[in-house]
Amino acid sequence: MKLFYRRFGEGRPLIILHGLFGLSDNWFSIGKLLAQNYCVVIPDLRNHGQSPHSSIFDYAAMSDDISELMDDLGFQSATLIGHSMGGKVVMQFALTHPERTDGLIVVDMSMRQYYDQHIQTDIMDAMMAIDFEQVDSRNAVSGLLKHSIPDEKVRLFIMKNLYRKTRTHLGWRPDLEDIYQNIDHVFESLSAGNAYEGASLFISGAASDYILDSDVPQLLHYFPKAIFRVVTDAGHWVHADNPDGFLKEVTAFLNKNL
Repeated sequence: MKLFYRRFGEGRPLIILHGLFGLSDNWFSIGKLLAQNYCVVIPDLRNHGQSPHSSIFDYAAMSDDISELMDDLGFQSATLIGHSMGGKVVMQFALTHPERTDGLIVVDMSMRQYYDQHIQTDIMDAMMAIDFEQVDSRNAVSGLLKHSIPDEKVRLFIMKNLYRKTRTHLGWRPDLEDIYQNIDHVFESLSAGNAYEGASLFISGAASDYILDSDVPQLLHYFPKAIFRVVTDAGHWVHADNPDGFLKEVTAFLNKNL
């Protein structure tokens, strides 16, 4: 699949992947800063942003998309950064294509299965309930989402997916139907064979529970050179909650390993 992407800077390739309901715009500021030293590529994953839609939505397919993107860009290898769902994509890619992975940065995600899906399905239900024949302004959409998504930060994050399809009609960029049908794949554990022996950094937010102490043995089994860092004053969206703390850990890792 030919993914839409944004590209900044020159130098060694650095690919950044967003999470569920995200898009490349979420990483624009971080990407521009990292582009001072690297060639930064930020794609929209399949069924997100401006990339094509597909009824196939699992980690094997998304990993293959990154391989195809690298082929199209002429990258023999790259360092990969992935947040949340994107973190599982980059882990899958590194385990499948270790020879193409210069380094790995996983942001607030482990390999295990995650069982608590109701938050994400509730968000999708709220998004799909919007009747764009009746609603034609961002404020109106936000008002309708407020009951189902009371957290303003999460609601603003979701609203980034809203765009104007025509002069008079709004719409959602994600392929909500196909994501909904495949939501079990998003939360499933990764199936892995051989370990990735390259440099790996796992960053978590101090207020997040996406990486638990009990996850560490499995992560070290498949990523034996992994180091773990916790960013203070941050939850699951580490890069948004504490960008300075996040960049400090990322740049220290890149400077040491690239």
